[in-house]
Amino acid sequence: MSKSAQTNLELTKFDGKPSWGAVFPQAMQHVLAMLIGNINPPMLIAGTCNLSAEETIMLTQAAMIIGGITTLLQLFPVFGFGMKLPNVMGVAFAYMPILTMIGQQYGIAAIFGSQLVAGFASIFIGMFIGKIRRFFPPIVSGTVVMSIGLSLYQTAINYIGGGSAAQNAGTFGSGRFWLLAGITLIITLACNFFGKSLIKTSGMLIGITAGYIAALIMGDMINFTELSSAGWFSIPIPFHFGLEFHPDAIIMMILMYIVQAVQTIGDVSSTTMGGFGRECTDKELGGAIKGQGLCGMIGACIGGLPTDPYSQNVGLICTTKVVARRVFLVVGIIMLAAGIFPKFSALMATIPQPVLGGATVTVFAAITMSGIELLNEQPMNYRNKMIVGISLALGIGIDAAPEILQFVPQLLRNIFGSSLMVSFLVVFLLNLIVPEDKSSK
Repeated sequence: MSKSAQTNLELTKFDGKPSWGAVFPQAMQHVLAMLIGNINPPMLIAGTCNLSAEETIMLTQAAMIIGGITTLLQLFPVFGFGMKLPNVMGVAFAYMPILTMIGQQYGIAAIFGSQLVAGFASIFIGMFIGKIRRFFPPIVSGTVVMSIGLSLYQTAINYIGGGSAAQNAGTFGSGRFWLLAGITLIITLACNFFGKSLIKTSGMLIGITAGYIAALIMGDMINFTELSSAGWFSIPIPFHFGLEFHPDAIIMMILMYIVQAVQTIGDVSSTTMGGFGRECTDKELGGAIKGQGLCGMIGACIGGLPTDPYSQNVGLICTTKVVARRVFLVVGIIMLAAGIFPKFSALMATIPQPVLGGATVTVFAAITMSGIELLNEQPMNYRNKMIVGISLALGIGIDAAPEILQFVPQLLRNIFGSSLMVSFLVVFLLNLIVPEDKSSK
């Protein structure tokens, strides 16, 4: 067997030992695929909570660090925390609707307080995943994922317009903002549709780079003050953002961790099927969810938002069949290294909001369509169509007209003011109550 063929074979074994020269480009491909997705959520939350530029940098640093820690824990389990499978973990877009609501209502400290409690609670979800897995068939998980995507569209549009109408009165939706978002979106889509290999998987990164260059040409869209003053090396300050505990925020976050556990089941299943040609075990699923819960608790202490497996990286694994642990070890190390250099995070924080908006539209659209794909795993007969339709109608409808809850107690109003929570609870209960229908479409 030739040396090249031997290297390729080692890359497809979990405990394979490919050369480090072969490992590094594979690892960088995964880093590029997840990079923008990992730094966007903390930047969006920083805007929601009106954090200073310095704190935005800290939040972005923590996102890279917690992503690296979670990736490594999933590779090298400790006391059953971790799945011992290759995957790239990062800050999850799926949590954005809940994080935004909590941040607007109570501030950043409440986000991390509720995350600390919910992370601990999710460890028990992982312990009993084998018994509760059957309660989350594709009709439930698909509706939830679809609701996540739909609820995020408003966030993308606000960023395309420059932030929000309230924050940017007089400039929101200006032509320059639309131009930047349009350039980013068009180039991202062009790479996704017509690119090959690395260009295709790095479409969002290339699109954001193009939008960033356009913003530089405009002259006054980017402020480099914080970049020049940022240090070269630092580590997160534990509990810098504080911890606050509000019952409604905690309940919402626990429900979101349950929802995310459902999505994790799908991602881990795709990894084992696409990378190893087999179904995942309950032990692997439980380890993955427990690992996310533990890292959620660590993240709450250092400023790292909740994590999940990145679907784009799962797609890379399924496409390339590269599962060697060495590759993902390097990915985790690169993420940790990026997190301890504030200059990197400060540079990311200079990306204009319209550029982020143009890029994230594609992510949110992909989340929505993933939900539809999950739904199609079950026959769309009358029962299932009505369950999905009613769940989305109530969730999206209440989100669009929150005044309908004005006579509801504040605690319940906060919980049911989220389209995601309403859709999840309705589809979960209806799926339990309505008799099964085995008929076809």
